[in-house]
Amino acid sequence: MFEEACKNGLVSDNPRLTFAQFTEQYLVIKKDVLSPHTYEDYRQTLELIINPQIGHLKLSAIRPVHIQNFIKYLAETPPTKTYRNGQTVQLDKLRSPSTIKRKLAVVQSVLTQAVKLELIPSNPADSKKLTLPKAVTPKIEIFSRQEAAQMLECLETEPLQYRALIQLAVITGARRGELVALKFSDIDRITKKISIERAAYKVKGQPIDTKPPKDFEARSVSVPAECIKLLDELQAEKAKEAEKLGDLWKERDWIFTQWDGEILHPDTVTQWFTKFLAKNGLKHRKFHSLRHTSATLLLYGGVSLKQVQGRLGHGDITTTNKYLHVVAEADEEAANVLQNMLTVHKGSKEDELKNSQVI
Repeated sequence: MFEEACKNGLVSDNPRLTFAQFTEQYLVIKKDVLSPHTYEDYRQTLELIINPQIGHLKLSAIRPVHIQNFIKYLAETPPTKTYRNGQTVQLDKLRSPSTIKRKLAVVQSVLTQAVKLELIPSNPADSKKLTLPKAVTPKIEIFSRQEAAQMLECLETEPLQYRALIQLAVITGARRGELVALKFSDIDRITKKISIERAAYKVKGQPIDTKPPKDFEARSVSVPAECIKLLDELQAEKAKEAEKLGDLWKERDWIFTQWDGEILHPDTVTQWFTKFLAKNGLKHRKFHSLRHTSATLLLYGGVSLKQVQGRLGHGDITTTNKYLHVVAEADEEAANVLQNMLTVHKGSKEDELKNSQVI
């Protein structure tokens, strides 16, 4: 009866309602709001980490001290890992401050929902009421202009599908899932634009599926004529593969496919990129770094922040603002290089005179 009440949104402000009981309603509410990956991560975090610690507490009785104790537990207790064979082992390494904040964010989200439903007057997990571990803001990793040019040069000997994929990643700044979910019908050859309308994702135990882009920011991105030409070559190659395989080929119009025309697994992209960098002696960086690289190269080239926001599909321009720091750092480095080139070191005139006398 309680589960049915949760599904129908009928859970009232019962003073006996526990945190764990309310999370059932919370997950029902968030099912179609969170991305499938985030939803599954939240569900597992609640089930395996949060509810065993604070799930028994009455929702109305939770205070900041309870959340602070939960933070202490996360900081002092090594996490566990469960392998495919079902074996669970405790790891030696403690959780990082950023990991703790991610787990806390789930608690905050649940209690924020309880506030919205007027089940509790305020959020006891509000960061202002807590002492949080200090986390270092991760540095944005990018490929420099020289590294990007070298990488694109190394691509010339790679399969056509991956040449097109990496070039699109750099040119459009699209996310991995957005690239994998592109279809040939998304290409407008007249306007030289590509529509990004969906993103591919894979949840364990389920087939690859698609969803709207992050922040629901469907967009059209302009690409150069050379990029369109490369995609046309890839489409012709796919047509030959389909003809060769006959009934085995699954015609779904995907640009990037498995051997039988089925959509490419997002993880395959990451695995291939890691091997590609290693094979060519290029510094290892995550595939997502191509998105960061696209943004910073555009800003280097004088493209406005608003235009970069539109190409990348950021729902909030504050997200795009983070790239300004990278550009500023590069500008400082450039200034230092110029300073070193233009500075006349003491003794240089004397050395020059001596050298001329030797001659």
